Amino acid sequence: MSDTGANRRPAVRPNHNRSASLTLSPFARLARAHAAAVAGDTSIAISLAGSLFFSTDPKQARWKVAAYLILTIAPFAVVGPFIGPAIDRMAGGRRLMVIAGSFARAAVCLIMIRDLNSPLLFPEAFVLLALGKSYHIAKSALVPTVVKGDTELVEANSKLQLVSGVMGFAASIPAILLSVVLGPGWVVFLAAIEFSIAGALGTRLPRTTIAAKKMDSEERHELRSGGVLLAVSAMAMVRGLVGFMTFLLAFTLRSEKAPTFWYGIMLAASTVGGLTGAAIAPPLRKAVREERVLVGSIAAICFAGIFATIVSGRIAAAMLALAIGVGASTGKMAFDSIVQRDAPEANRARAFARFETRFQLAWVIGAFLPVAITIPLTIGFIVIAGGSGFAAVSYFGGHRTLELTGRLPDHKTNPRMRLPRRPTRTIGSSKD
Repeated sequence: MSDTGANRRPAVRPNHNRSASLTLSPFARLARAHAAAVAGDTSIAISLAGSLFFSTDPKQARWKVAAYLILTIAPFAVVGPFIGPAIDRMAGGRRLMVIAGSFARAAVCLIMIRDLNSPLLFPEAFVLLALGKSYHIAKSALVPTVVKGDTELVEANSKLQLVSGVMGFAASIPAILLSVVLGPGWVVFLAAIEFSIAGALGTRLPRTTIAAKKMDSEERHELRSGGVLLAVSAMAMVRGLVGFMTFLLAFTLRSEKAPTFWYGIMLAASTVGGLTGAAIAPPLRKAVREERVLVGSIAAICFAGIFATIVSGRIAAAMLALAIGVGASTGKMAFDSIVQRDAPEANRARAFARFETRFQLAWVIGAFLPVAITIPLTIGFIVIAGGSGFAAVSYFGGHRTLELTGRLPDHKTNPRMRLPRRPTRTIGSSKD
């Protein structure tokens, strides 16, 4: 059901006292809700840095974090494939996920305030993590429904990434001040307010049905074409490396008893990387083919990993975090363009929800490794360089095989793996 309230009223009497939300586009409404959600995530990250979560002995904390990460996998690996399609068929289903998830996070924050120095903090923090990842899946599904067509889709995702970076910086300032002056409990309370605002703003989103019909054979064939499958695998590796780097740094800094400001430096480096990637991705994709942007993004992470291995230390870690932020953001823009181009008949909202579910699962799996195994920082750099290098070479080689033969290696008899045989569409063209 489309939101046509803004179109019923003529654009006259601009000084009339009228609710601003009636004149906002659906995308602007999603951007506002997303900004509030990002503010809440930022406040939670800062509050945890000053709580029991990072003050517990790392050896004692590892098994707890590992156990809760495994539990975090369940919503995406077990529940998601069954609940997701039902939510997509429900009118306003993904919108409801944004609203209910935001208010649920606010409620968990209020409970967490009293448990910042209690072992209960661990399960509560990972409930927030699972709810946050569910939100990102719902947000990915909603983006195609709040833009006018393919011409705006990739640009909209880029703008949301910019919103994330800018809001992350803006929200960190009051959160850090509250943490220093009044303590982490007040930062968690601030997060509860921010998540509540996100939920309230979510009620202004269109009540859209993501996918009224089940996936047909043509859509399934397009989403399993060689080019899309290669891009999904590459992006899953990148997301896995993001999760790996996040917990590698968290446990390394804690083991070295690093000052709290180092957590802020790493968070800032990653945020700046995401901002940079979102800024350069739109002009880059106009000048360079999507596959080259994606492989270049992954290769950049590899080179940064090699550099960090040679230089070592916390400054090198911050530079690698920045490079991963740039690569993940730029690569995601290229991935969106590839899906848009190679699967023109697919339901965009349903497709992006499915892919985002896989990416979130990859993030959790990547995060699990440095939690379950004690990995020195330099060895972690080598893992990142090796994993991204493997992903870049595999993607480049697989795509070259597709260009030459129309099939992925070792899948010569499987027609689902073939490169789609249709004229290449210019990115940004519309098929609506």
